[in-house]
Amino acid sequence: MRIIIAGGSGFLGRALADALLAAGHRVQILTRRPARQPSHAAVSEAEFITWIPDGSVGPWASSCSGADVIVNLAGESIAAGRWTAARKARLRDSRVLPTRSLARFIAEAEQPPAALISASAIGFYGDRGSETLTENARPGGDFLAQLGTGWEKEALAAQGGRTRVVLLRTGIVLDPREGALAKMVTPFRLAAGGPFGSGRQFMSWIHRDDWVSLARWAIETPELRGPLNLTAPNPVTNADFARALGRALHRPAVVPAPGFALKIILGEMAGPLLLYSQRVVPARALAGGFRFAHPDLDDALADLLRMRNPGSEDPGLHHERGGRI
Repeated sequence: MRIIIAGGSGFLGRALADALLAAGHRVQILTRRPARQPSHAAVSEAEFITWIPDGSVGPWASSCSGADVIVNLAGESIAAGRWTAARKARLRDSRVLPTRSLARFIAEAEQPPAALISASAIGFYGDRGSETLTENARPGGDFLAQLGTGWEKEALAAQGGRTRVVLLRTGIVLDPREGALAKMVTPFRLAAGGPFGSGRQFMSWIHRDDWVSLARWAIETPELRGPLNLTAPNPVTNADFARALGRALHRPAVVPAPGFALKIILGEMAGPLLLYSQRVVPARALAGGFRFAHPDLDDALADLLRMRNPGSEDPGLHHERGGRI
């Protein structure tokens, strides 16, 4: 297949592009900055198309004509800075405008793609305590929930007789070198790690490789459309996550980060990113027969930390696991 990825030079975009290229697909990446193409060996084999995602259809559209699938992962990092009014506007525009551009391109195309696989996030659900959240759950009302609702609305505008739309509601993607896990490893190694706030809030996580496999499953399953939760089937509380990471690193996990301190340091984003509870399950993936390679947190962390330190014999990777990684 010929697959176009908007946001293909980002954290998840690179991982997905790698997998698609390895599987023999032709991959084209929509980018704002062609001069800054990633040096990563596999992604560098992709073709790059310069675009300006301002909500309209531009000259880039001719290069996208006839694609089989478009994957939309465009959007600035939620955690890159405090949520000032200006930053909130950038976060919204960086998601809504590229999605609107792609939806308008699809609506006008003589040969529209068979699918638009468009990013969203479990922030859509808001703070929900211990409630089990499937794809049928209602949206929340905070900033991230409103952002997700608007983002998904733009993507669904592309849905029609010839194009299906899948909404990738992504949880906390665990990767040994980027994202949340990479930031947590150092304090835990220094015996300064522990739960956030009360630790009772649920974290819905997923191993990076399972995220890639689920995204590919969405691309390759023609009957699939609508929201899809990209989370492991076993969400855990934040305290349980801290204990699991401590076990994996053979370090204590007893230094809590009080909620009030996180709010002082991070402002409004402390709640949605660290303190809100979202017990999300991948109901549609499980019902469709998708098999997770890493459904359990202990196994996932052992695998990820081995990837971070190939060849390492850190005893923490074997602690309480009978030597099996």
